[in-house]
Amino acid sequence: MTPFTVLHAVAAPLLLDNIDTDTIIRVEPLFGGVPRDQLGPHALAALRFRADGAEDPGFVLNRAPYREARILLAGDNFGCGSSREGAVWALMALGLRCIVAPSFGDIFYGNCFQNGLLPVKLPRAQVEALAHAAAQSPSALMTIDLCTCTVQAPCMAALPFELPARRREGLLRGLDDLELTLARSAEIDAFQARDAQLRPWIYLKTKETP
Repeated sequence: MTPFTVLHAVAAPLLLDNIDTDTIIRVEPLFGGVPRDQLGPHALAALRFRADGAEDPGFVLNRAPYREARILLAGDNFGCGSSREGAVWALMALGLRCIVAPSFGDIFYGNCFQNGLLPVKLPRAQVEALAHAAAQSPSALMTIDLCTCTVQAPCMAALPFELPARRREGLLRGLDDLELTLARSAEIDAFQARDAQLRPWIYLKTKETP
């Protein structure tokens, strides 16, 4: 997983509430053998494309410079619905690295950290202010700084956000939960060695009954 430290990028405003995981990625590509890094063309397809398969020119991610956006400014309850992890894969394959929203679906929120996508929670008024800034100056770069936990748009004060400490550490180091645990193998081994001396009976192997 690629570490996340500081991101300077175009931000696309998409302040629609309750965008669920089925809207983010339909189930067919996930069961159709499409590799996760090639799911980008299928991401948000229900919003990006018309019934005849042509791009909807009015949709924000189909317009320059938002087509190259790496930050998405979203509405409430983003990523609600089913637990499919493919929703995160699809957004990352589309090029996104950070989603800023007032709230997220709980399972989607957890899946983001496991795959290197940063979900930032900010009050609705602040997300709307960022979206307004992105609409007024589409090519201006927004800064997401995980080292200081701030979001900075041009001509705006830096907005602080909070993350669970372990989740933040994982993103900064590019490690998922399992890798974070394995990174502390020496501490774990030392604890077990001490514990085996204090409570040796815990480590006795029982005989298997025939």
